[in-house]
Amino acid sequence: MNDPHLNSQQTPRIHPTAIIEPRATLADDVQVGPWTLIGSDVEIDSGTVINSHVVVKGPTKIGRNNRIFQFASVGEDCQDKKYAGERTFLEIGENNIIREGCTIHRGTLQDRGLTYIGNNNLFMAYVHIAHDCVIGNDCILANNSTLGGHVTLGDGVILGGFTGIHQFSTVGAYSMTAGHSTVFKDIPAFVMVSGNPAAAHGMNFEGMRRRGYSQALITCLKQAYRIIYRQGLRTVEALDKLETMESTPELQLLIDSVKNSTRGITR
Repeated sequence: MNDPHLNSQQTPRIHPTAIIEPRATLADDVQVGPWTLIGSDVEIDSGTVINSHVVVKGPTKIGRNNRIFQFASVGEDCQDKKYAGERTFLEIGENNIIREGCTIHRGTLQDRGLTYIGNNNLFMAYVHIAHDCVIGNDCILANNSTLGGHVTLGDGVILGGFTGIHQFSTVGAYSMTAGHSTVFKDIPAFVMVSGNPAAAHGMNFEGMRRRGYSQALITCLKQAYRIIYRQGLRTVEALDKLETMESTPELQLLIDSVKNSTRGITR
């Protein structure tokens, strides 16, 4: 039974103090809290909730069912001194949680002109994602993690609090950093690192078990880690030896993350 009096007491979908600029496009069920600014050339898809005191600037495209908490700044001009006001972009996928005080910048023309974030990621308070970063799916970035420009994170990456990733670095899928790690080189898939500068300290075996990897697969990846890190081989020699192992998609992911490294891998 519909009660007109009860309906009149419901919180409005768009708070009256929010500012939605005319060229912004919001799905009918998007919620926007008080004192939030949604700028021109911002597109927000269905189910997304934006709390109070958030600034979203464009060109930015935000997918379905995201949650953005108070005081986040999303889609702002980047901090690169070469940036001169060019039209660049930010794209955010679905089901992401962006907590208090996060800053996410658009791309630059020196790269693809796009900062890209996939699906199902959690960015805890005060995370910074700089221009031209590419983030996969199912990542967790703990409080105050910072990505320099042009950083790439694979799927399932976990960054401990206060981790810093140097610009142009690549962090392989399902890898993990300890809190306060400072990463200057690429991290291969599945590898755990810690320290300043970060050094490798094994593999994310607990994460493998949680994803249902068999003991045989975990043993295979452990053997691959030993080849890369424990046998005193140069990277090219380790890759040659890895290619002789029985192939699995997970092993190939590790091999590719080492083979495609442009900065050298974290040792």
